Amino acid sequence: MPELIWIIGATEGIGEALARAWSARGARLILSARSTQKLDQLVSELGAQHIALPLDVGDRSTIVAAVDQISKIGPLDRVVHLAALYDPGKVLEIDAEKAAQIVSVNLTGSFHIAQLAQPLLKDGGQLALCGSVAGYIGLPQGQIYSASKAGVINLAQTLRSELSGVVDVRLINPGFVDTRLTQRNDFTMPAMVTPQSAANAIIAGLQSRRFEIHFPRRLTYSLKLISILPYWASLPLLRRLTR
Repeated sequence: MPELIWIIGATEGIGEALARAWSARGARLILSARSTQKLDQLVSELGAQHIALPLDVGDRSTIVAAVDQISKIGPLDRVVHLAALYDPGKVLEIDAEKAAQIVSVNLTGSFHIAQLAQPLLKDGGQLALCGSVAGYIGLPQGQIYSASKAGVINLAQTLRSELSGVVDVRLINPGFVDTRLTQRNDFTMPAMVTPQSAANAIIAGLQSRRFEIHFPRRLTYSLKLISILPYWASLPLLRRLTR
């Protein structure tokens, strides 16, 4: 039997690359995002065995409706939640309404998916949430996005403990990936990778026993090191990045 995998945030960037990679490996996919048109186009390219299921992770009612439909299809092997909003800039400059929307989609949306999708998984099935290396430590111009991803990291850690022995919870922390979102940045992004490379790293990581899948490691290990330094050492480093 092919794996049945639900990808949320499937129409662009890492999500689309994952859909294409898993489809090529023979998995059956349920693909979700806000854009019905893009979902239908992707399914038409990948094959009729896949299912397009639009939703908005910022709107719990749409997730409830999607879960109801999936419950009639069968138990899932994996749920991979990638949907997120991003708006680069400094904290004091971001629009308050936009900031609230980012938190709603990135953090509260991850909570909705974790809570509602978990019963759809088979015993020992996999629930993967997408944080970011931006969540390791408060980075310049990370604004509310970094804070929301720090929350996702914390949420995944909590779920890993609470669901131990029931669901295999995983955390995905990408570095800079060449997508429509990162193309909005006006600063140098070290160790940039393609969505295809990111998808391959995620698939390999989810097949391993590691809780956290993070890449590229030449970037992630540097940020991990900064994050564990005492503030008297780490904050001056971050100020240099600001300048």
